[in-house]
Amino acid sequence: MAAPSCGAPGLWVRGSWQRLGNLFTFVSKPLCSAAAASRPLDAQRLAERLRAQKQEQKTKKPVPTNPVQRRVQELLRFTEQLQRVHPNVLAKALSRGLVHQDKDLVVINKPYGLPVHGGPGVRLCISDALPVLAKMLHGHKAEPLHLCHRLDKETTGVMVLAWEKEVAHKVQELFRTRQVTKKYWAITMRVPVPSAGVVDIPIIEKEVQGQERHHKMTLSPSYCMDNGKIVRVRTSRNAHLAVTQYRVLSSTLSSALVELQPVTGIKHQLRVHLSFGLDCPVLGDHKYSDWNRLAPQKLSACILKKMGLPQSKARHIPLHLHACQLTLPALQPGKEELNLVCKPPRYFVHSLRRLGLKMPSRDQNGDEEATHSGAQ
Repeated sequence: MAAPSCGAPGLWVRGSWQRLGNLFTFVSKPLCSAAAASRPLDAQRLAERLRAQKQEQKTKKPVPTNPVQRRVQELLRFTEQLQRVHPNVLAKALSRGLVHQDKDLVVINKPYGLPVHGGPGVRLCISDALPVLAKMLHGHKAEPLHLCHRLDKETTGVMVLAWEKEVAHKVQELFRTRQVTKKYWAITMRVPVPSAGVVDIPIIEKEVQGQERHHKMTLSPSYCMDNGKIVRVRTSRNAHLAVTQYRVLSSTLSSALVELQPVTGIKHQLRVHLSFGLDCPVLGDHKYSDWNRLAPQKLSACILKKMGLPQSKARHIPLHLHACQLTLPALQPGKEELNLVCKPPRYFVHSLRRLGLKMPSRDQNGDEEATHSGAQ
């Protein structure tokens, strides 16, 4: 006669331990699984899993059918991808795009929309990523990298960092004494006339009166026209000497690619000289395209058509100003000068192609020739 139940379903003792053994086997499996799950996850696998989940979420987003919405989404993807990430993610992106590295210096390609230093309302800046970047390049005991100069938040391109504070001070002194040659590329509304020259007009900061009071840099010329005559005027004590060399590399009827070489280093110098000195503001410069107000840049119908945007979406166009080249004198005797060249960001190249402008490339002899930007 069979023995009564012991309270656990399926637990019968009938002169054989087979049924009881099955129960032990059944119970032991989840216990083993729980033990495995309690083990700490490998950090790399966890990071990969999180990245995969984020990528999956991105792919689930519906693609806009409206061409204007697609264009806006494209611009946001190109310009906002690194502005709201963890400093570790930013450091990883910077390490992948290094321009140069040696025992003294590290040169990065600064992304769009990231300030160099922190401040009120700043969620992420280049300085936040420097300790992590140093560890990625030199191991966990590496000291943080030091900034040698700065670029504006919206400006992209060559940026020099130093391993040691003494080297950083030495590079900063080279910048201060104007021994560093800097070259920028800018896409401009309209074409500068003449096609090459020097803008030598002092710059001063002034308050703009209106509904929204704010401060802007503007021109403080030493001369003015009076009854058809050029008359020298008294220069303000607060005005700064500002000199910019420029030349047009490529142009259409409505826009141009301009190479800029600042001789001085005044705040927003290139943007002010282009907008107020040459009447050719930088594409995407929503601050200096109009003196009296802070508003999205007013674009011509021709540029809007080529960019694939209506005027109501012009606010999404980023500043097209790129630090493309920097020549640094030798830091030590017996060494050669350092020529650092940095490719423009994707949105810059796409805009060149849309506007029908050509981007110069350097051949092996260092001579410049114009080639279509699509070939890059």
